[in-house]
Amino acid sequence: MNSRLQSIIDRRGPIRNIGVVGMGYVGIPAAVLFADAPDFESVRGFQRDSPSSGYKVALLNRGESPLKGEEPGLEELLLKVVGAGKFRCTSDFSEVAECDAVTLAIQTPFKDPKDLIPDFSALIEGLRQVGRHLSDGTLVVLESTVTPGTTAGMAREILEEESGLVAGEEFCLAHAPERVMVGRLLKNIREHDRIVGGIDDVSTARAVELYRPVLTTGKIIPMTATAAEVTKTAENAFRDLQIAAANQLALHCEAMGVNVYDVRAGIDSLKGEGITRAILWPGAGVGGHCLTKDSWHLERGAQVLGHGDLWYPHGSESIFGVARRINEFMPRHMVHLTLEGLKRTGKSPEGAKVALLGWAFIQNSDDTRNTPAEPYLAAMEEAGAEVRVHDPFVNDYTGIEVSHDLEGTLAGADVVTIFTGHHHYLSLDPARVKELSGREHPVVIDGRNVVDPDAFIRAGFVYKGIGRGDKNSHEVAPGRR
Repeated sequence: MNSRLQSIIDRRGPIRNIGVVGMGYVGIPAAVLFADAPDFESVRGFQRDSPSSGYKVALLNRGESPLKGEEPGLEELLLKVVGAGKFRCTSDFSEVAECDAVTLAIQTPFKDPKDLIPDFSALIEGLRQVGRHLSDGTLVVLESTVTPGTTAGMAREILEEESGLVAGEEFCLAHAPERVMVGRLLKNIREHDRIVGGIDDVSTARAVELYRPVLTTGKIIPMTATAAEVTKTAENAFRDLQIAAANQLALHCEAMGVNVYDVRAGIDSLKGEGITRAILWPGAGVGGHCLTKDSWHLERGAQVLGHGDLWYPHGSESIFGVARRINEFMPRHMVHLTLEGLKRTGKSPEGAKVALLGWAFIQNSDDTRNTPAEPYLAAMEEAGAEVRVHDPFVNDYTGIEVSHDLEGTLAGADVVTIFTGHHHYLSLDPARVKELSGREHPVVIDGRNVVDPDAFIRAGFVYKGIGRGDKNSHEVAPGRR
């Protein structure tokens, strides 16, 4: 234990004032939960005043969340902590100097997965802003998912350069990766175990002090900063792998003429000591900020930290990379199902009208990051189709017109393609959809298993679904107008 750093912490006293850098899907719920904890006096949300996101400052200070999907309890808790004067948002990073602890929740995408070079530009800017105003004894925590080695490497170097202080001697540094999913942000932060890894024992202990008050059922699991980075990237790589296995199985089931959901239920039914069946759901593709790139962070960490000395089966590809390619393939498979469906009705994609339902990557959310619907739309437009997009939660997306008018989107559609399992689509009435389409045999492509195939087939639709080998070659019912 570093006695110098510990003595600075002892003089500074308990954590009372917190800063959260990055007001997005991770930063906002974290900030309001910190603010609601009686252990802490105040929380500042730091958001740069950029043309794309500067609007969040005023919105949050009015107690309004910029996250427009269904997030149980978030809006109410935000109003509570703003009203109590325990939370406010600012673009003035000089106020970092008044914080005992600062967390950073900033996106870390890859520009191109082929070269495994992460785009840390936004994170670097955030680290520099924090470092310029760092004071003795402050705790800095990276919550962003990063390539293993980043906290003790790049982040430490930037913070020391900007502050003139030494990590592990004059300030604390740790990695505590977020483990949340949109639609359940507050619940996940409170209930999931928290991985906390400092660059030294004092930093780890200080980070444990920060997170313990916001946990309810979750417990804290301490480790090193690099081990925490590996844990986060690996858990997402495993989830991506599980989804890829389900998608691969769905493709096999389509080829063999069976229902993947029957097979999945059968596999999942085997229970007992020593038996683990973590089979996930197939679908139209994997989106979001995490699963689409965290396998590459893990792969890069092995390459960089391993200094090229990675022992690996000769001639084999990484299973995580294979999983990524399978999941990236699923939107193309949705295109294939669409073209096959049109062919059964005697139509070409040229001039076909497609109603694309769901632009967010996950149900009942407005999160459009890396949406798998985008490559589908691009491919269908390249084939000559006219694609109209509907999403009840998404308001804006650069270059894409997203409608909230479901019936208007369905009107005149040759094809109805369901990309997101929003609850609005669970109750689609086949007779009404067909009436709106005005087609004798409209096509429905179900990428999330949200409609009843038999009901749509009886109504005269040509049905195609992910993993529905039992239905995809059905006889077309006589047309009824």
